[in-house]
Amino acid sequence: MSNFIIDMRTYTIKPRRLQEYIDLFDRMAIPMLLRHYGPPLGYYISDSGVLNQVIHLWRFDSLADMEAKRAARDKDPDFAPYLRESADLVAHQESRILKSVQLVNLPKQ
Repeated sequence: MSNFIIDMRTYTIKPRRLQEYIDLFDRMAIPMLLRHYGPPLGYYISDSGVLNQVIHLWRFDSLADMEAKRAARDKDPDFAPYLRESADLVAHQESRILKSVQLVNLPKQ
């Protein structure tokens, strides 16, 4: 069984500012996060239900791996400017840690 975890980040963006947030994230956050996390498993926006949400999924080997990579990200000189620039765009954020489960009858990927 795999022991990896996925950090599912959900950001609710202020109305009519979603594209502004996506552009800022792409320009300022992605280059920095790629240095520390590698590529995300996915980057999505909500199309029904709660709107103006951005959801991204990041895979980590363990909680310790996630904590070490977050600590490195926090020390990155590009992180604080991104937080300042995005602060007025984000209304709410949530993080869920997802653990993998191996099902016997589900084909392995």
